[in-house]
Amino acid sequence: MKRWWIGLLIGFGILINYFDRTNLSVAQQPISDLYHLSSGQMGIILSSFGWSYALFQIPVGALLDKIGPKWLVRIGTLLWSLATLMTAVVSGMGLILLSRIILGAAEAPAFPAASKATGYWFPVRERGLATSIFDAAAKFSNVIGTPLIAWAVFEWGWKGGFWLTGVLSLVYLVLYWIFYRDPKDAKLSQKEAELLREGGAQEIGTAPGGYGKNLAFVLSQRKIWGLTLGFTAYGYTFYLFLTWLPGYLEKQMHMTILKSGWYTAGPWLVATLTDLIIGGWLVDHLVKRGHDSTRVRKTILVIGMILGLAVIPAAFTNNANVAVIFIAIALGGLAFSAPIGWSIPSLISPRGTVGTVGSVINFFNNLMSIAAPIVTGYVVQFTGSFESAFIIAGIVLILGILCYVLMLGKIEPIRSPFEDAEAAK
Repeated sequence: MKRWWIGLLIGFGILINYFDRTNLSVAQQPISDLYHLSSGQMGIILSSFGWSYALFQIPVGALLDKIGPKWLVRIGTLLWSLATLMTAVVSGMGLILLSRIILGAAEAPAFPAASKATGYWFPVRERGLATSIFDAAAKFSNVIGTPLIAWAVFEWGWKGGFWLTGVLSLVYLVLYWIFYRDPKDAKLSQKEAELLREGGAQEIGTAPGGYGKNLAFVLSQRKIWGLTLGFTAYGYTFYLFLTWLPGYLEKQMHMTILKSGWYTAGPWLVATLTDLIIGGWLVDHLVKRGHDSTRVRKTILVIGMILGLAVIPAAFTNNANVAVIFIAIALGGLAFSAPIGWSIPSLISPRGTVGTVGSVINFFNNLMSIAAPIVTGYVVQFTGSFESAFIIAGIVLILGILCYVLMLGKIEPIRSPFEDAEAAK
């Protein structure tokens, strides 16, 4: 049972992590009014988190495979807490930009570390639900976080949201510091220890061959690129909604900040439920029933991406309720594809390289956290609406579906030549 408490702890960290990412999205209108920013300029500000977040993914992967998630997440959480609080005390757009860049660097280990820790703590047959816990937390953060931050902004001004999320981050730092341990350092029952050992949980340790050689090897694998490019396409639409959904409701549907906060929560609630039920429980259930694991994961992965195409009809309505229904369908589908994508690095990576593979995927995925806000901002600025921005997202999703179908192949471990060389010694 200890593994499920660890899973919940990891999920809570991602929840708080995403509060810190969305607080700027909620506060964008008062900040834009204060500094007289255009939609294009606001898109650049919204993307600033992704500059350092993406840049640090590859080195974070190397550190994860060398030292593990425990200390990296401890240090990262301390730094991201301080960066969030810094945003609340500084004045001027230059310092706000700097604090967001520091935040991006500090939060860079979050998802790769969650994937790595899940690989340590859960056998393969439980990996779907375990992964969906932390992935669903990213969606659920918008269900409770967006209205909560909107309330804080309404009550205390735009800095109130940053004070609130900064304090919550410090609370998580204390909890993680006290309770997270790797399995080798935890007091496990004999039954749970055997379950992890016999069920295919990832081993702790550095990959044979060294980081550089393993990075070059995984980058040469078609399977890795199929997963990476497919997940990158998912990331574009995800980050469009994460950064611009409140702005879309305020600008195009003419809602107040408080009302947009509640309307934003609906699609993200759907996403949370589909993430857990379909991307987590259903996948594990079908695999346990003896269905081919590759067929199960790839089928549900692709169906989720296809449902994401509902972003296109959402572009062609002026009715807020209809738009939100289409967005809920799109986010619901993308949400249950995401934990499958995040579980795959621990299923296909050569021994000791889950952090490396996860960081490669997250690097390219988070290039979209830069591209989507900027492209959307300038498209809205030049066209006066979100229609073309949503159509672009649909086209990117179609390309991602093709990558999953044509390049990913069978979901099974890749054996590196360095493992064979070590075994021959």
